[in-house]
Amino acid sequence: MTHTPPPDPMQFSQRWRVRTYEVDENGHVNNAVYLQWAEQLTAEHAEAIGFGREWCLARGRAWLVRRHEITYHQPARRADEVELTVRVLGIGGVRGRRNTEIRRAVDSALLAEVTSEWVWVSLADGRPTRVPAELVTAVSPDVRA
Repeated sequence: MTHTPPPDPMQFSQRWRVRTYEVDENGHVNNAVYLQWAEQLTAEHAEAIGFGREWCLARGRAWLVRRHEITYHQPARRADEVELTVRVLGIGGVRGRRNTEIRRAVDSALLAEVTSEWVWVSLADGRPTRVPAELVTAVSPDVRA
């Protein structure tokens, strides 16, 4: 019997291959795609640690983006395999912060970094509300936004 450790609540990584439709007329991945990748990885991390979409909806809450900052270092190109790693930088109050690194898998070259700030809101009125202690503690008792 193989024991699979639970996902790390602080960090999550995945690899995938650049798809043809993600490449623009300049021959590299379109700038907007890096942001899409970061958001997708964030959603998959939340699902993996048990705080995904259904968990949020059951509480009448959701994460909304307040700010993204993207730094581009090198382009990814068609058929490159990329590795994305998202790290929780802080969570508490009404906010959460994450950083996503996007690297070319073959040589670990840093392609882009995305720093994101999210706000926990009530779906009933759209107002910011305190992140549940259950979520803050699960992510890390020592990390606060």
